[in-house]
Amino acid sequence: MGAATLVGGDIRHHTRVLTTAIVVETRMGELQAALALGAVLLGIALLVTAFLVILERE
Repeated sequence: MGAATLVGGDIRHHTRVLTTAIVVETRMGELQAALALGAVLLGIALLVTAFLVILERE
């Protein structure tokens, strides 16, 4: 499911990264939860991008 799982392992209910959680929720048929997690991931990406753009302007 990704590099984080390969490097860090995947102990059930303990070491989930957000992208892995999205895949797990999708496979379980919990599409609303997967979409909500995807929205959180998108929000984090947008916030980080906005922060970096602001830092570059200074």
